[in-house]
Amino acid sequence: MDAEPTVRVLIVDDHPLFRSGLRAALDSSDDIRVVAEADTAAEVPDAVELHRPDVVLMDIMLPGASGIEATRTLAERAPGVPVLILTMCDDDSLLHALRAGARGFLLKGAGRDTVLHAVRTVATGGAAFGPHIAERIGALLSGLGPAGAPQVLPMLTAREREVLDLVARGHNNHRIARELVVAEKTVRNHIGHIFDKLQVDCRAQAVARARDAGLGTD
Repeated sequence: MDAEPTVRVLIVDDHPLFRSGLRAALDSSDDIRVVAEADTAAEVPDAVELHRPDVVLMDIMLPGASGIEATRTLAERAPGVPVLILTMCDDDSLLHALRAGARGFLLKGAGRDTVLHAVRTVATGGAAFGPHIAERIGALLSGLGPAGAPQVLPMLTAREREVLDLVARGHNNHRIARELVVAEKTVRNHIGHIFDKLQVDCRAQAVARARDAGLGTD
Protein backbone atom coordinates (compact mmCIF):
# COMPACT_ATOMS: atom_id res chain seq x y z
CA MET A 1 0.00 0.00 0.00
CA ASP A 2 1.41 3.40 -1.00
CA ALA A 3 2.21 5.87 1.75
CA GLU A 4 0.19 9.07 1.94
CA PRO A 5 1.75 12.07 0.15
CA THR A 6 3.89 14.16 2.46
CA VAL A 7 3.03 17.84 2.89
CA ARG A 8 6.29 19.79 2.76
CA VAL A 9 6.31 22.85 5.04
CA LEU A 10 8.53 25.94 5.30
CA ILE A 11 8.37 27.62 8.72
CA VAL A 12 8.98 31.40 8.79
CA ASP A 13 9.36 32.80 12.30
CA ASP A 14 12.11 34.78 14.03
CA HIS A 15 11.87 32.97 17.38
CA PRO A 16 14.11 29.85 17.36
CA LEU A 17 12.39 28.25 20.36
CA PHE A 18 8.95 28.61 18.79
CA ARG A 19 10.24 27.27 15.46
CA SER A 20 11.71 24.27 17.24
CA GLY A 21 8.44 23.45 19.00
CA LEU A 22 6.42 23.96 15.84
CA ARG A 23 8.78 21.74 13.83
CA ALA A 24 8.43 18.99 16.43
CA ALA A 25 4.64 19.23 16.33
CA LEU A 26 4.52 19.10 12.52
CA ASP A 27 7.11 16.37 12.15
CA SER A 28 5.21 14.22 14.66
CA SER A 29 2.58 13.71 11.95
CA ASP A 30 3.13 10.94 9.40
CA ASP A 31 2.03 13.06 6.44
CA ILE A 32 3.72 16.41 7.19
CA ARG A 33 7.42 17.21 7.06
CA VAL A 34 9.26 20.48 7.73
CA VAL A 35 11.76 20.95 4.89
CA ALA A 36 13.21 24.33 5.88
CA GLU A 37 13.07 27.26 8.28
CA ALA A 38 13.58 31.00 7.81
CA ASP A 39 13.62 33.86 10.30
CA THR A 40 13.19 36.87 7.99
CA ALA A 41 10.90 37.78 5.13
CA ALA A 42 13.92 38.38 2.89
CA GLU A 43 14.88 34.70 3.09
CA VAL A 44 11.48 33.40 1.99
CA PRO A 45 11.68 33.62 -1.84
CA ASP A 46 15.02 31.78 -2.00
CA ALA A 47 13.87 29.19 0.55
CA VAL A 48 10.73 28.52 -1.47
CA GLU A 49 12.69 28.17 -4.70
CA LEU A 50 15.27 25.86 -3.10
CA HIS A 51 13.02 23.62 -1.00
CA ARG A 52 9.71 23.81 -2.94
CA PRO A 53 7.36 23.55 0.05
CA ASP A 54 3.67 22.76 -0.32
CA VAL A 55 2.77 25.24 2.45
CA VAL A 56 4.55 28.24 3.98
CA LEU A 57 3.69 28.68 7.66
CA MET A 58 4.28 32.42 8.16
CA ASP A 59 4.49 34.71 11.18
CA ILE A 60 3.57 38.38 10.69
CA MET A 61 6.00 40.03 13.10
CA LEU A 62 9.35 39.54 11.35
CA PRO A 63 12.55 41.61 11.28
CA GLY A 64 12.63 44.00 8.34
CA ALA A 65 9.68 43.38 6.04
CA SER A 66 6.56 41.90 7.61
CA GLY A 67 5.09 38.48 6.98
CA ILE A 68 2.27 40.21 5.12
CA GLU A 69 4.77 41.73 2.69
CA ALA A 70 6.44 38.33 2.30
CA THR A 71 3.03 36.80 1.58
CA ARG A 72 2.33 39.42 -1.06
CA THR A 73 5.71 38.75 -2.69
CA LEU A 74 5.06 35.00 -2.76
CA ALA A 75 1.62 35.52 -4.26
CA GLU A 76 3.34 37.32 -7.15
CA ARG A 77 6.40 35.10 -7.59
CA ALA A 78 5.11 31.67 -6.55
CA PRO A 79 1.30 31.77 -6.67
CA GLY A 80 1.09 27.99 -6.40
CA VAL A 81 2.60 27.98 -2.90
CA PRO A 82 -0.10 28.76 -0.30
CA VAL A 83 0.65 30.75 2.85
CA LEU A 84 -0.85 29.91 6.23
CA ILE A 85 -0.41 32.75 8.74
CA LEU A 86 0.43 31.68 12.31
CA THR A 87 0.75 34.74 14.51
CA MET A 88 0.12 36.41 17.87
CA CYS A 89 -1.64 39.31 16.09
CA ASP A 90 -5.35 38.95 16.85
CA ASP A 91 -6.26 42.18 15.05
CA ASP A 92 -6.87 43.78 11.66
CA SER A 93 -3.79 41.99 10.31
CA LEU A 94 -6.28 39.32 9.26
CA LEU A 95 -7.73 41.56 6.58
CA HIS A 96 -4.33 42.54 5.22
CA ALA A 97 -3.12 38.95 5.24
CA LEU A 98 -6.12 37.91 3.14
CA ARG A 99 -5.61 40.80 0.75
CA ALA A 100 -1.95 39.82 0.41
CA GLY A 101 -3.00 36.31 -0.63
CA ALA A 102 -2.86 34.22 2.56
CA ARG A 103 -4.98 31.07 2.44
CA GLY A 104 -5.33 30.67 6.19
CA PHE A 105 -4.94 32.48 9.50
CA LEU A 106 -4.30 30.94 12.92
CA LEU A 107 -3.27 32.34 16.27
CA LYS A 108 -0.21 30.92 17.98
CA GLY A 109 -2.37 29.65 20.81
CA ALA A 110 -3.97 27.13 18.45
CA GLY A 111 -3.61 23.49 19.45
CA ARG A 112 -1.51 20.93 17.60
CA ASP A 113 -4.48 19.24 15.93
CA THR A 114 -5.82 22.60 14.72
CA VAL A 115 -2.48 23.50 13.16
CA LEU A 116 -2.07 20.09 11.50
CA HIS A 117 -5.60 20.23 10.10
CA ALA A 118 -5.03 23.75 8.78
CA VAL A 119 -1.76 22.77 7.07
CA ARG A 120 -3.45 19.81 5.35
CA THR A 121 -6.43 21.95 4.32
CA VAL A 122 -4.33 24.72 2.82
CA ALA A 123 -2.05 22.21 1.07
CA THR A 124 -5.04 20.71 -0.73
CA GLY A 125 -6.40 24.05 -1.93
CA GLY A 126 -8.72 24.94 0.93
CA ALA A 127 -8.83 27.87 3.32
CA ALA A 128 -8.27 27.49 7.05
CA PHE A 129 -9.15 29.80 9.92
CA GLY A 130 -8.82 29.27 13.63
CA PRO A 131 -11.72 29.39 16.09
CA HIS A 132 -13.40 32.82 16.26
CA ILE A 133 -11.38 34.05 13.25
CA ALA A 134 -13.89 33.25 10.51
CA GLU A 135 -16.69 35.16 12.26
CA ARG A 136 -14.56 38.31 12.24
CA ILE A 137 -13.91 38.35 8.50
CA GLY A 138 -17.20 40.03 7.59
CA ALA A 139 -16.70 42.81 10.12
CA LEU A 140 -13.11 43.40 9.02
CA LEU A 141 -14.02 43.50 5.34
CA SER A 142 -16.66 46.12 6.09
CA GLY A 143 -14.07 48.22 7.91
CA LEU A 144 -15.79 47.95 11.28
CA GLY A 145 -14.27 47.24 14.65
CA PRO A 146 -15.37 44.51 17.07
CA ALA A 147 -18.23 46.65 18.40
CA GLY A 148 -19.42 47.63 14.93
CA ALA A 149 -18.29 51.25 15.16
CA PRO A 150 -16.10 52.84 12.47
CA GLN A 151 -12.46 53.16 13.51
CA VAL A 152 -9.79 55.64 12.53
CA LEU A 153 -7.48 53.93 10.01
CA PRO A 154 -9.16 50.54 10.59
CA MET A 155 -6.34 48.67 8.83
CA LEU A 156 -4.10 49.43 11.84
CA THR A 157 -4.19 47.66 15.18
CA ALA A 158 -4.91 49.66 18.33
CA ARG A 159 -1.20 49.57 19.22
CA GLU A 160 -0.18 50.68 15.71
CA ARG A 161 -2.60 53.62 15.90
CA GLU A 162 -1.04 54.53 19.24
CA VAL A 163 2.46 54.41 17.75
CA LEU A 164 1.37 56.40 14.69
CA ASP A 165 -0.21 59.03 16.92
CA LEU A 166 3.12 59.47 18.72
CA VAL A 167 5.01 59.58 15.41
CA ALA A 168 2.62 62.29 14.22
CA ARG A 169 3.41 64.23 17.40
CA GLY A 170 7.07 64.29 16.36
CA HIS A 171 8.37 61.69 18.80
CA ASN A 172 11.41 59.63 17.77
CA ASN A 173 11.62 55.86 18.25
CA HIS A 174 13.52 56.13 21.52
CA ARG A 175 10.89 58.39 23.09
CA ILE A 176 8.01 56.25 21.78
CA ALA A 177 9.63 53.15 23.25
CA ARG A 178 10.04 54.90 26.59
CA GLU A 179 6.43 56.12 26.67
CA LEU A 180 4.98 52.74 25.70
CA VAL A 181 7.47 50.81 27.85
CA VAL A 182 8.62 48.60 24.99
CA ALA A 183 11.92 47.95 23.20
CA GLU A 184 12.97 50.23 20.34
CA LYS A 185 13.03 47.13 18.10
CA THR A 186 9.32 46.67 18.83
CA VAL A 187 8.65 50.27 17.86
CA ARG A 188 10.59 49.81 14.61
CA ASN A 189 8.55 46.70 13.83
CA HIS A 190 5.29 48.56 14.47
CA ILE A 191 6.38 51.43 12.23
CA GLY A 192 7.35 49.00 9.48
CA HIS A 193 3.89 47.42 9.66
CA ILE A 194 2.27 50.88 9.65
CA PHE A 195 4.20 51.85 6.50
CA ASP A 196 3.18 48.58 4.86
CA LYS A 197 -0.49 48.90 5.73
CA LEU A 198 -0.72 52.59 4.82
CA GLN A 199 1.40 52.00 1.70
CA VAL A 200 3.76 54.85 2.52
CA ASP A 201 7.54 55.04 2.22
CA CYS A 202 8.60 57.42 4.98
CA ARG A 203 7.62 59.03 8.27
CA ALA A 204 6.54 62.25 6.58
CA GLN A 205 3.98 60.42 4.46
CA ALA A 206 2.80 58.46 7.50
CA VAL A 207 2.41 61.69 9.48
CA ALA A 208 0.36 63.20 6.67
CA ARG A 209 -1.98 60.20 6.70
CA ALA A 210 -2.19 60.37 10.50
CA ARG A 211 -3.05 64.08 10.51
CA ASP A 212 -5.71 63.53 7.84
CA ALA A 213 -7.26 60.93 10.15
CA GLY A 214 -7.16 63.23 13.16
CA LEU A 215 -4.16 61.65 14.91
CA GLY A 216 -1.20 63.55 16.33
CA THR A 217 -3.26 66.46 17.61
CA ASP A 218 -4.34 67.42 21.12
